[in-house]
Amino acid sequence: MENMLPDFLNKLKNKREQRGITQKELSRMSGVSYSTLTKLESGIIKNPSFIIIYKITKALDLKLDEIMDQ
Repeated sequence: MENMLPDFLNKLKNKREQRGITQKELSRMSGVSYSTLTKLESGIIKNPSFIIIYKITKALDLKLDEIMDQ
């Protein structure tokens, strides 16, 4: 099955996994609900709000331009 996640969501998931952070841990770190994180990573939510992306990138110590296509 082809990955249907937008590229920037894929990058966030990969960064989380590379750092050994679970979805529950990221939820606590970012203030984004666990339910929202699982929906993002499963592709149910395809267009999250800017504030959600900002909270996740901040929790992962990333800059927005690191995950967005240039």
